[in-house]
Amino acid sequence: MKNLEILRMALTFIEDNLTSDIHTEDIAAHCYCSKSTLEKLFRYMNGISVRDYMIRRRMVYAAGRLRENPSQNLLELAVLCCYNSNEAFGRAFKSVWNCNPSEFNRIYHFSGLYPRLRVPTQEGGYKMRNKKQVDISELYDLFRERSDCYFVCADIKHLIPINEISRKAGDLAILEAMKRLSDSAGEEDIVFRIGGDEFVILTNTTDAAEAEAIAGKIRKKNGEAFCSEEFKIPLSLHITVTTVTGKPLRYSELFTRLHEAIDEKKQ
Repeated sequence: MKNLEILRMALTFIEDNLTSDIHTEDIAAHCYCSKSTLEKLFRYMNGISVRDYMIRRRMVYAAGRLRENPSQNLLELAVLCCYNSNEAFGRAFKSVWNCNPSEFNRIYHFSGLYPRLRVPTQEGGYKMRNKKQVDISELYDLFRERSDCYFVCADIKHLIPINEISRKAGDLAILEAMKRLSDSAGEEDIVFRIGGDEFVILTNTTDAAEAEAIAGKIRKKNGEAFCSEEFKIPLSLHITVTTVTGKPLRYSELFTRLHEAIDEKKQ
């Protein structure tokens, strides 16, 4: 449990300091462990370095600010995200979003590409399911308002071979999948990433035909390629439509039910 507590403290500290100039050494000191211990635990559990995770979360935060305020001053945003220049901020932003900050609102209709990670627990299906745990608090809160509405669930087919091409190719596959869902969703539908390569659209409809129409739009793009450096890589998604009904669900139960719907489609 000590290792899980270290990770829990680290993730909380990072989230509380997205706009503070902290480094891995500072996080390790906060968690009362060595830098090497933190790095090993973090990479083992989350498959990413502490530094890369902080960059992704900061750039998601920056994207959210741009969506809320399209006229946001970019130098002010760079400083807020702990960068000393537009150039350094722009490089970090492009490494995550594959576009410049000034282009973001024209290209994307979402900002939750890399949600906050969660530490596995003994509760619900979290420990039993070998899934990357991400924070779906916003999804859960919205689901309680739309409990009769349909979900459109998605999972990338054959992501491992894409990751083997390069980490950048895998990141771009995630980005392309989110974009396809976002482009197909209605104005009041919300796109969430709920795992490593699992996604959902929480629609605002109780009409199965409307939800299937959204799913159909996404399926039509199966096999289309995205570009990663000199490669054109075909991308396809498993798509299913479901509702989550019954007794009021706990947070962990919603996570499990959505992943079960995805897994059933893959079988």
